[in-house]
Amino acid sequence: MLLNFILLFSTALLAGGLAYFIPSWEERYFKLVLVFAGSYLFAITVLHILPELFTESANPAGMGLYILLGFFIQQILALLSTGVEHGHIHHPSHHHASEIGVWTIMIGLFMHAFLEGTLLGNEGVLAAHVHDHAGHEHHHHHHGSNNLLFGILLHKGPEAFALVAVLMSVMKKRWIFLLLTVFALASPLGMLLSNYLYESKLLGGETLNIFYGLVAGGFLHISTTIFFESSPDHRFYLNKVLVSMLAFGLAISLEMLL
Repeated sequence: MLLNFILLFSTALLAGGLAYFIPSWEERYFKLVLVFAGSYLFAITVLHILPELFTESANPAGMGLYILLGFFIQQILALLSTGVEHGHIHHPSHHHASEIGVWTIMIGLFMHAFLEGTLLGNEGVLAAHVHDHAGHEHHHHHHGSNNLLFGILLHKGPEAFALVAVLMSVMKKRWIFLLLTVFALASPLGMLLSNYLYESKLLGGETLNIFYGLVAGGFLHISTTIFFESSPDHRFYLNKVLVSMLAFGLAISLEMLL
């Protein structure tokens, strides 16, 4: 748990620091990184999170509804954050004061990052839950897998990079690292809260699965949005296709090995 906390926090800080200290970065390279991260996130959602949720859920049809709801919730959060979580780098709306734009971005982005952090809490909880009620040991590792952590870290980097790039254009630099630190704490706090709620028996495994379904829907929204926006004119870009294939191949390999 402590290692996950450090990795989540430091990845966001380091990626945001890159945008801060290297302002002359190439947008085309950032987009390729974004496509790789989005492809990997999509792959682990399909290969890891969704099969697990439907297998462990007492009501698979209901779980599907929660996933759809999560997709819709992420669409609302993207309106607040102006799409920073899937790589949009632009100024807050000129129709509002820049300060208001910054706070709406932070609220939307913090809520998204907090929710995704819940996936990494209570490692092994659902495996223990299956053992208790089914009467046999279940060896499949659940939400706390290293592959899932790696996917979230890949997503966290471009997210923090885009956030700092936006903040640098609208506010004084001395405040940027404060807001970056707040964002970097969001996912670790979500992880800790998820773990606490389960360990203190305030929430059961099935209730936590609902939250996981909402997050899975959000991941589907983010990853598919990255796909569509990487080719806005619907042209074929070989480099982006190859990057996506590399991400898929890596996700499949790690899912089989870890």
